[in-house]
Amino acid sequence: MKTTIYWFIAFILALGLLTIAVALFPKGQAKLGFMNGKLGPCPNTPNCVCSEESSTTSYIEPLSFSDTADDAWQRLKQVVVSSGGSIQTEENGYLWVSFTTKWLRFVDDVELRMDAKSHIIHVRSASRLGRSDFGVNRKRVEMLRLMLNGSSAVNSQ
Repeated sequence: MKTTIYWFIAFILALGLLTIAVALFPKGQAKLGFMNGKLGPCPNTPNCVCSEESSTTSYIEPLSFSDTADDAWQRLKQVVVSSGGSIQTEENGYLWVSFTTKWLRFVDDVELRMDAKSHIIHVRSASRLGRSDFGVNRKRVEMLRLMLNGSSAVNSQ
């Protein structure tokens, strides 16, 4: 019984130290913004997805919309904020948003680029830290897609 308690205490202490180390570890800042008129490419790590890299495993479908670009953009901003994102920059059809995980405070950067002519919004979502994100960025983009399309269906009824 005492051994189990000691292991439990050791586990809690190790988890606490890990949390402190991650909080104090300097968080990297990815290169954000446009590169040749597109969102930047993903690094060679499985913690990023991008709709403008169709030839890699990081590819994800862009977000699509059927209403006006202005309406879709406004709805997208509402969806981002309601899902826990914090808008960092917005300018001329570009949106940079950060999401912070609840427990370990990891930060992910999400960039969105409006392509009004094609009725799509390109997206790039990447973790600032670590090699793998266990699919978190891909799941986040799919959640944003569902929320954006769900809001569109609700607004049109």
